[in-house]
Amino acid sequence: MRPALAAWLVLGLLGGAGAEGVCGDPPGPLSQSASAPRLSPEERLSPHMPGSLRCDACHAIASQIEEQLSKAERKVSKKVLKESDYIEVLERTCSQEWESYGVLELDGEKRLSGPGLPRQQLLSVMVTGGPWPSRLSKLCHGYVGEQGEAQIYEAHRRGPTALRQLLCHGDKGPCAGRKDRPDPPKALQNEL
Repeated sequence: MRPALAAWLVLGLLGGAGAEGVCGDPPGPLSQSASAPRLSPEERLSPHMPGSLRCDACHAIASQIEEQLSKAERKVSKKVLKESDYIEVLERTCSQEWESYGVLELDGEKRLSGPGLPRQQLLSVMVTGGPWPSRLSKLCHGYVGEQGEAQIYEAHRRGPTALRQLLCHGDKGPCAGRKDRPDPPKALQNEL
């Protein structure tokens, strides 16, 4: 009886026949797969950000502006930037490479993904590069041109929510009437 038990245990450890369904066996590996989002000709070829991704793009841009202005403020002792400094930071922010952003598909809907945007799902394929960096740069420069550097810096000084409200959720903003993205955690307000 012992040799039969020993053989059965060896087969069980090696994953041989007869080992399936034994109480206490670890579950088999889960099989998961993901595919790249299917992009329409407009999404692949147009120099402009598709309308369905403009709200996400605005939040990405607001996040980058917020991060770069905050970083610049930490470098100065006064915590308030001079006009020439915040203009330079905004220009540098909009002119960055934007290579860490791309598009992925979540529940059949295409979403922009990258730093400052919530993680979409654990297993996904994100398409980066291509037209996405130049689209984000153009939009960023457009927001700065429309709103003006001083107004953007004032909104930044009031906090991330105020900056997102100005750029993304205003009357004509790409997220007007939508609340697709959660507001970022409230940061401590800088004293003026």
